[in-house]
Amino acid sequence: MNRPTVICKNLHKSFGSLPVVEDVSFNIAPGQILALLGPSGCGKTTTLRLLAGFEELDGGSIEIDGQLVAGDQLSIPPEHRRAGMVFQDYAIFPHLSVEQNVGFGLPRGRDKRQRVQELLAFVGLTGMGERMPHELSGGQQQRVALARALAPQPAVLLLDEPFSNLDAALRVGVRQEVKDLLKRSGITAVFVTHDQEEALFLGDVIAVMNNGRLEQVGPAKDVFHRPRTRFVAEFVGQTDFISGRVTDRGVETPLGVLSRSLSLPMGTAVDVAVRPDDVKLIADADGNATILSRQFLGIAYMVRVRLADGTVVHSWQSHQINLSQGTAISAVIRPGHTLSCFVNGTAV
Repeated sequence: MNRPTVICKNLHKSFGSLPVVEDVSFNIAPGQILALLGPSGCGKTTTLRLLAGFEELDGGSIEIDGQLVAGDQLSIPPEHRRAGMVFQDYAIFPHLSVEQNVGFGLPRGRDKRQRVQELLAFVGLTGMGERMPHELSGGQQQRVALARALAPQPAVLLLDEPFSNLDAALRVGVRQEVKDLLKRSGITAVFVTHDQEEALFLGDVIAVMNNGRLEQVGPAKDVFHRPRTRFVAEFVGQTDFISGRVTDRGVETPLGVLSRSLSLPMGTAVDVAVRPDDVKLIADADGNATILSRQFLGIAYMVRVRLADGTVVHSWQSHQINLSQGTAISAVIRPGHTLSCFVNGTAV
């Protein structure tokens, strides 16, 4: 089995008396893309900067490509860590051409120009080497930054909120381009984002951070469908919570009985995570819910529903279903959907 390209063990970092990263551990396999996902101020960018060498560890260790780069009173400078960096604002030199930007970190010699031309072709910028940064679109600038980071052939590529400067329409296309380029290059990558849709799209593995700690690390599908904590369930995907109670038939909820066998005493109260695709609506004058509002989202409607106990949940509905405000309905769990249950914020 291949050794992980990146091994982080028990990372700690504080600024003054404020702990920012606490006991963070994860490995990244060769060619894998890891998404560090979390809200602003959770410690994800600091973790990235610790990997890059821009911040020094207070505790723990970091290994990149088989080399210890931080830990045991050791801190190797950023330029010797074999870690390429794509900054949030790209950090492209405005006074240098595209070709000069891409080749900036390469040693002089005959191979330099050849390497630059190879990278320009790789990122789809052939023939644009003499252009200046202000002559490029946002997506093209992103590709220049990516080519420059790949030029020295790093062991790992670090990307800090790489799409935050792009408008919504451009962001979708550029992130597809970047994912394709990363997979074609075979490079190991870590990128920071607060956008859960972006993390699910790009990340082979997602690491969800909260208050300096990792709440869960795993494949995107596992993190989405089997969240280990209420925070992960709430942060990854639009999630509502309804009350539940353990019975001998399963978990009783305002949406009906959830067929789950939990190793908990009868009568135990649980929180049940419900996403819009989990809730089925049926027109029913004697139903258990009422339509509060309906929002048109283009591909579907998002319907807000008040249940009999006063809880509000959301449901995706197609254009063919016309349920107006105030309509009485039955709201039930869609067949085949297994919902996550939590006690004191932890999955059971």
